[in-house]
Amino acid sequence: MAKQDDDRPAAAVQSVDRALQVLEILAALGQAGVTEIAAELGVHKSTVSRLVAVLESRNYVEQVAERGKYRLGFAVARLARAGSAQLDLVKLSQDICDGLAGEVGETANVAILDDDRIVNIVEASGPGEIALQTWVGQSCPAHATSSGKVLLACHDEAQLRARLAEKLESFTDNTVVDIENLQRELADVIDRGWSFVTEELEVGLNAVAAPIRDAGSQVVAALSVSGPSYRLSEDRFTEIAKLVVAAADAVSRRLGWVERE
Repeated sequence: MAKQDDDRPAAAVQSVDRALQVLEILAALGQAGVTEIAAELGVHKSTVSRLVAVLESRNYVEQVAERGKYRLGFAVARLARAGSAQLDLVKLSQDICDGLAGEVGETANVAILDDDRIVNIVEASGPGEIALQTWVGQSCPAHATSSGKVLLACHDEAQLRARLAEKLESFTDNTVVDIENLQRELADVIDRGWSFVTEELEVGLNAVAAPIRDAGSQVVAALSVSGPSYRLSEDRFTEIAKLVVAAADAVSRRLGWVERE
């Protein structure tokens, strides 16, 4: 019995690999039937039929007018658009981050929301003596970061509660762990147009962030500046926020956003 359990992960991995190969075959051929795909994969037609049925149920493949032929479905295009949009954001924001980091003298990041966490996709280091240990690809809890608060602020109460745990994780004495208190903070973020954290994720670390919007005025990312609390002190937040908002708006305009008066 243990042997069967051990075999299941390997079989699942093989199925995933074959499903990806099916997508690659359809991408190369444009359209193909089960027999053609089976020949390309070197497997029985029944195996391909099962794979195609699953892919079709998730809209990754679809049948063409000619019965029995399949082509890539709209779900593949949706993933491609999402990936392209993220790559565009990286390309369009890097030089602005570089300029902001140089002007402020601290580290600048662009982050996107991933469930209840943020992921940094762009980084520019400031010339300060102490470099912050942040890296592109690192994820952080959204509720304890300035970027996360900007990105969470556009969610209504139901969306927020669905995304976050009822009791939020604490990292320092300043971390907001009550979701109702967080909601009040997020309302202030919307009114103010930017967010800040004071040693909420890490003792001695402060940050200020502003939203990046796309052509439809949707908040798609956040641009932040972070630094040691002795340099990026609370009395500098308003001054720094003006620069961060201006930089975030510059990225937004590159994405097609037009400010409404």
